[in-house]
Amino acid sequence: MNILDGKKTSEKILERIKKRVSAPLAGEVSRSDAGGAEIPHLVVILVGDNPASKVYVRNKQKAAEKVGIKSTVIEFDSNIKEQILLDKIIELNNDNTVTGILVQLPLPEQIDKNKVILTISPKKDVDGFHPENVGRLAIGMEPYFYPATPQGILMLLDEYNITLEGKHAVVIGRSNIVGKPMAQMLLKRNATVTICHSHTPNLDEIIKTADIVVSAVGKKIVRCKMVKKNSVVIDVGIFKDTNGKLTGDVDFDIVSPTCGFITPVPGGVGPMTIASLMYNASKVYR
Repeated sequence: MNILDGKKTSEKILERIKKRVSAPLAGEVSRSDAGGAEIPHLVVILVGDNPASKVYVRNKQKAAEKVGIKSTVIEFDSNIKEQILLDKIIELNNDNTVTGILVQLPLPEQIDKNKVILTISPKKDVDGFHPENVGRLAIGMEPYFYPATPQGILMLLDEYNITLEGKHAVVIGRSNIVGKPMAQMLLKRNATVTICHSHTPNLDEIIKTADIVVSAVGKKIVRCKMVKKNSVVIDVGIFKDTNGKLTGDVDFDIVSPTCGFITPVPGGVGPMTIASLMYNASKVYR
């Protein structure tokens, strides 16, 4: 069994992004030279005082600073009116000094998340949630941005030289953030993909056929007898167990001896999501 170390891999990727920001490839717009030319500028909008959201935003800001991306956090009170938030996003869309916009989820109940996603320009949508980016991915076009978590997972697999072509990948979960785009991106890599969810019968039997398992449901669901020998197991879930310990969808202790590669929780997918987001934030579109 081999550990897919997201923490160590993310540090390598962040270092590459830092070099890319300071010395872009020929033809790219972004520059960080002394002439005062443009550098990537990520604006994160935080609504309310959700403790977890504050931690996520702080981690994103630290990562941006590490790679040389300008980072601005705009905070709003939880009782903000929806139109005020939408107007701010429109203002940022029209601001040529802003190259990426991210609205931290979840949002208060008075704000329609879908309206917020639709309002962000697809060329500044570093989360990759806008329907134009989702649609481009679905029909085989290159989106402006891929969703951060699935992209981070593929980056991790690539660093460990894990081949996807011809492999049977089982994705557990069908969220717009992970499950659905993950399936599309695996298909693009020529994997054969099965999507499972809470209404899937015989889940155990399907997982047993998988060369690659990606679980993103937020509860303990993948156990030893369910996985194929030498398979690759990616645990996207992260939550606290009854003892307050961080854990994931996969029962690591009993699954790890069977599989070939596995991500730990924490230290697996989480750091890769941040690295992937910084990769998106380093892009500049005009």
